[in-house]
Amino acid sequence: MSSRIFQSVIIQMKDATDRPVGVIDADGAVVASSDLSLIGTNIDFKLEILEGSDATTVAHEGKTFKSLGPDTSDDFTIFASGVDEFAKTLCIMASIAINEAGIYFEENHDRRTFVKTIITENILPGDIYVRAKELRFSPDVLRGVLVIRLTTGSNISAVELIQDAFPDKQHDFVISIGDTDIALIKEMPPTGDLKYLEKLAQMIYEKIQAELSINAVIGLGTPSRHLRELADRYKEALISIDIGKVFEPDKSIINYETLGIGRLIYQLPTTLCEIFLSEVFKRNPIEALDQETLFTIDKFFENSLNVSETSRKLFVHRNTLVYRLEKIRKITGLDLREFDHAIIFKVALMVKKYLISQESKY
Repeated sequence: MSSRIFQSVIIQMKDATDRPVGVIDADGAVVASSDLSLIGTNIDFKLEILEGSDATTVAHEGKTFKSLGPDTSDDFTIFASGVDEFAKTLCIMASIAINEAGIYFEENHDRRTFVKTIITENILPGDIYVRAKELRFSPDVLRGVLVIRLTTGSNISAVELIQDAFPDKQHDFVISIGDTDIALIKEMPPTGDLKYLEKLAQMIYEKIQAELSINAVIGLGTPSRHLRELADRYKEALISIDIGKVFEPDKSIINYETLGIGRLIYQLPTTLCEIFLSEVFKRNPIEALDQETLFTIDKFFENSLNVSETSRKLFVHRNTLVYRLEKIRKITGLDLREFDHAIIFKVALMVKKYLISQESKY
């Protein structure tokens, strides 16, 4: 435990008493004290005196002593001037305050910082397990990774809102990343799955909109089963947002696992995509299709290539739709009523969307 924590708590006790109160290490050196002149001096006291006593506190040479407690605090002892009940009370109160402050610092500040170093890959993989052990952080718990990207509004107010929604700072971590992104690392029940994360994302999205009037897009990575996987799951959540912006721009919650072929297309070089389009549309480029025709194609795909259902949704006669599909075949050489041709055309449309998104970056 940090001596900075000791001193922060002890110095506040000056308002309650004029008696010197402090902390000594295993060698008797004063590492914190309400009397600043005592810091760095030595007090003749050994831990063996406390260990050999059944009492909570021990009086020794005009002072009262109390161990700080288990684990990392074993090497430190509280002392207060005097051997009366008040000195005993001061030691007990100081011990409780320091231990609580230590828990807060380690589990809220250090754990959150630790998680941030993992997802941003600022820690060596081999150090993750060691650091987790130091922080008493379970490495193999099921965790969900969500990235909330704000398209309008304040990052600060959104972070506070999400933190209030997930107050368990020992298991859930809300991390601000940049001006627009907020990462949520949420511990999940053992039976939790992507449906669980989707409901969680929907709740966050509705809360941000209702209480802050902020628009956002939320990306979901697949659940992480070990701390080592958090960085990859965070990347998945980021990729979900980027790919969703291209292929599913109307969606506010995008799940990495449901992106399908869009994930593959997004990783292809643009030159390869251009070659593919030129090979598919040998007769005429895709630009030869007008907006009405492209809208018809989208609806045809949405209705699983069912001519009757598509014509009903478009409010056109079945023969009108058949005429449009025949027109598409003549222009492109692809008959969308044939499954293989429909797959090629669907992929080609997605590739075209991807190329347009890449061009808009420059």
